Amino acid sequence: MATAVVARPVARPQARARDEEVLVWPDLVFVEFIAAMVFTITLFLLAFLVNAPLLDQANADVTPNPSKAPWYLLNLQELLLHMNAAMAGVIIPTIWLGILAAFPYFDRETEGQGKWFGTERSVRITSVSAIVGIVGTWVLILWDSGKGAYLLNKWFGFSGGDKLRFLENMRAIQSQLPWPEWSRKITYLPFNLKILSSDAPGGPTQFQHLDFPGWLVEQGIPIAALVGLPALLIYSLWKMGWVLTRRDALLALFSGFVGAYGILTLVGTAFRGPGQELVFPWQLNVSEGIPGEE
Repeated sequence: MATAVVARPVARPQARARDEEVLVWPDLVFVEFIAAMVFTITLFLLAFLVNAPLLDQANADVTPNPSKAPWYLLNLQELLLHMNAAMAGVIIPTIWLGILAAFPYFDRETEGQGKWFGTERSVRITSVSAIVGIVGTWVLILWDSGKGAYLLNKWFGFSGGDKLRFLENMRAIQSQLPWPEWSRKITYLPFNLKILSSDAPGGPTQFQHLDFPGWLVEQGIPIAALVGLPALLIYSLWKMGWVLTRRDALLALFSGFVGAYGILTLVGTAFRGPGQELVFPWQLNVSEGIPGEE
């Protein structure tokens, strides 16, 4: 019995049409040149309009006020002003990096991969989420710094009086509310555990007791804001019919994060004066905090 074997040509990928190709010059280099010129002109304008706090030659014996981290860590330094140091510097960045790494495993759809705004509702979701992240972060920073109450009183004549003094900032919740004495020293261990021998107040046994007002201000409220506000954003967009897929939810979450990340970096760079006080750039006294100058 004979078997007929038919040879078929191997399918080769079709070459791209000529009109789909772009050249390095002028298509790419020209765009890069325009972007470089726009950046340079913007930098010159900022240098002309903003009074940069230029100091003398670096001196290892003089600590600048304020002392700031490199620009790419200023967002974390800004978080340090609003919550527990371990949370802002270690726990939150680690958790968020884990969430970013899990994005590809959460969104397994293949349609529209690698495309900017590849879905129908992506532009609306990105715009609204970024605006919410920017405005929401600014509002929280103004409130926690006490500037929110100052602006309300200046613009609208609303001071709130002594009854609302605890709402001036987050620390006021800890200091202005009449917390009972027992709430500041809640024992959560059924036995005394002593690591080191010390008779100093607040020594090695301090961790056995929970200061609830302090925990609420440094950890409770920040955790509620970090978890609750993004969840509220996604839920609101879902109720509006905008977030229908996992990719929509991730797009809203990431866009809000980018907006908040940018504002934290901006505030840490340009809006923190001596003592890490929140000031506007035009209110910054470049000689303040420099030894030997008045």
